Parts: sequence; C-alpha cells; structure tokens
Amino acid sequence: MLITPKDREILRLAVPAFGALVAEPLFLLADYAIVGHGLGTTAVGALGVAGTVLATLVNLCVFLAYGTTASVARQTGAGNHTRAMRSGVDGIWLALGIGALLIAVCWPLAPAIVELFGAAEGQGAQAVTYLRISLIGAPGMLVVLAGTGVLRGLQDTVTPLVVAIGSFVLNAALNAWFVLGLGWGIAGSAWGTVIAQTLGAAVYLAVVARGARRLGTPLTPGLAGVKEAGTAGFALLVRTLCLRVVLLAATVIATRMGEAELAAYAIATQVWTLLAFALDAIAIAGQAITGRSLGAGDVASTRAATRRMVQWGIWSGVLLGLLVVAARPLLPGLFDTDPQVTDLLLALMWPVAAFQPVCGVVFVLDGVLIGAGDQRYLAWAGVWTTLAYLPAALLASGFGVVALWCALGVWMLARLVSLVRRAAGTAWLVTGA
Repeated sequence: MLITPKDREILRLAVPAFGALVAEPLFLLADYAIVGHGLGTTAVGALGVAGTVLATLVNLCVFLAYGTTASVARQTGAGNHTRAMRSGVDGIWLALGIGALLIAVCWPLAPAIVELFGAAEGQGAQAVTYLRISLIGAPGMLVVLAGTGVLRGLQDTVTPLVVAIGSFVLNAALNAWFVLGLGWGIAGSAWGTVIAQTLGAAVYLAVVARGARRLGTPLTPGLAGVKEAGTAGFALLVRTLCLRVVLLAATVIATRMGEAELAAYAIATQVWTLLAFALDAIAIAGQAITGRSLGAGDVASTRAATRRMVQWGIWSGVLLGLLVVAARPLLPGLFDTDPQVTDLLLALMWPVAAFQPVCGVVFVLDGVLIGAGDQRYLAWAGVWTTLAYLPAALLASGFGVVALWCALGVWMLARLVSLVRRAAGTAWLVTGA
C-alpha cells in the first residue's frame, strides 16, 4: 500500500497512540500474569470481577479523554489556542472531582457491587479487597484520561506514550515485588497499580500546567467551563454506559457458568481489550484529525482522512486476527492456567481472532464521529446496538462461554451497520469552532 502524505499524518498520531493505548490494558494483563503465577485461579477470577468494575467506572468517564480531545482539537484547528488550553484545564478539574466522588460512593458499596456478580466466597472477598484499594487511585486514573485528551487535541501523542510506558514498567515491577516478593496477596497487586497510576497523573498535571502558563491560561477551575465539559460529555457517557452494559452482562453470565469459565473469559477479555486499544490508535488519530480539520472548515480533507483510516482499520484488524491465531498456543502458559481453563481459553481465541477486522472499522468510525462532536448519534446508536446484543447473550448463556463470546460478535456487527450508515451521510460534518 502506497504511503501518502495523509497516511504519514495518520501514522504520526496513531503509532505513538498505539503504544500508549496498549500500555493501558497491559496494566491488568501484568496483574493477571503475576496473580495467576503467585496466587492461583481463585485470585484470577477475583481480579476479573474487580477489574471489570474498575474498567466500568473508568470507561464511564472516558468522555474526559474523548470529549477533551475533540474540543481541544477543534479549537486548535480554528486557531483558538488559549481557549483550547482552557478546555483542557477545566477537564482536569472535572476529573479530580469525579474521582473524589467515586471514592466516596463506591468504597462503602464495594461488597454489594461484587455480590452482584455472584462470585464464589473466596473470590468475592479478594475482589472487594482489590476494588477498595484501587479506588484510592481513581482521581489519578481520571486525571490521566483528561490529560491525555488535552495532549491528543494538541496533536501530541508522543508524551502520552512516554508516560504510559513509564507507568507500565513501574506497575509491573511494583506488582511483582508486592505480590511475589513481599507476599501481600491481591492487595499488593492493587497497591502497585495505584502508585503507578498516581505518579502518571502527576506527570500530566506538570505538562498541562507548563503549557497553560506559556499561554497565560489560569490554572484555577472555571465553574462555567467545568459545567460545560460535564454537559458536553453526557452523550458520550450514555454511549459508554451502553458499552459497559454489554461487557458487564457478559461477565455476569460467565461468572454464573463457573470458576473455570470466569477465569477463561476474564483472560480472553483482557486479550480482546489489548487488541481493541491497539485498533483504537487509529481512532485516536481520527478524533484529533477530524476535530482539527472540521474546526478549520475543511470537509474534503475530513472525508479523505476518514476513507484512508477505514482502510487502515481493516488491514490492522486482519493482521491482529492472524497474530491471535499464531499466539493462541502460548497464552495458557503465560497465565499458568489449569487444564480446564486452558481448553476454554484456546477455544475462545478463535472468535476473538475472527472479529478483529470488524472491530477495526467500528473503532475507526467511532473515533471519527467523536472527533466530529457527533455524540448524540453515538448515544442513540449505543442504545439500539445494546438492545440487539442482550437477547443474543441470553440465548448464548445456555451454550457455554464460546457461544457467549460469539454473542459479542453480534453486537460488533450491529455497531458496524450503525456507524457505516452514519459516516456515509453528511449530518456529522459540522465545521467551525
């Protein structure tokens, strides 16, 4: 495939974004590997439950990154650099406030939240421990989201890559030390992640503060701006809530199938998430490029970039699917799974691989429409595609964990149809600041 100037622009943003995005699920993958080797299947299942809860809480707030990327990129394209930075600062203050609220609300409710999954007694107690400790890092996790959004909107995906790599290395080292060295159990895994995420957030705060001082942007919260950031993110919240309902429903069904099924499903979910973040790198480029080009009023460039990114998404999905097939025999050994979990995990990798090309198109178009500020459509599309998934999941619950994963494929196909239909139209091509 001939590399064009448009490809170079996409790759300039997508390649560093790929590294940063892949580092995020590697946090939990490292936890799974260390916990699996040191603590066994019960602890892996507990980590699967607590990790799903934490991922839900954080992903419900992903508008802090996506909404900030779109608004900062659009203002940057329109030449309003001070206003772009003001949006970023307000987004970070909103992140700190939401993080504090999550601690206050979810800490006392942790046992009830875990109980909703129906985990076995040993798994439930460990899941509560991991969840409560991890909540301490919630403000840091959300600041990382908002800070990443600011830098992506400014067309900088290199700094988030550097921070992500540093955080991942520190997280893996601390987890190995606390769990395997000091024998802190699953609590050690949680503390290692909290420390790494909080230090990563401190780096983002320093970078954004330096940029704000250079542009003369106040670092104090602007109440109107914070409110605007929260209001603009509501539609993205609905969209993300629909995504999490799908993944939560699947986890609950897998939990009720048994410990081995839950452990295999939890590991497969982390592999799928790793692949999703890899494909989402092109979507991140889509957010930044779409916001900037529409802010500058360039519809033709937006269309051309979208077509090219879809092509990149398809070929990237094919490549990742082939890599999953090639790596399939190695995965059980990585997580030290028992024979029953091994058999289930090997079976799950086939549908995981098969749906990667579909995921490539879905994630790219999702990113393009987010960058365009088309959140209202994405919210409604999320509702309808979730309604398409739930009957398929209920039907699959009687046929095992592989059938449950195929139901996720039904959901991805429904998302593909809704996004392709929207991208083919013109309603999302709104120009100007």
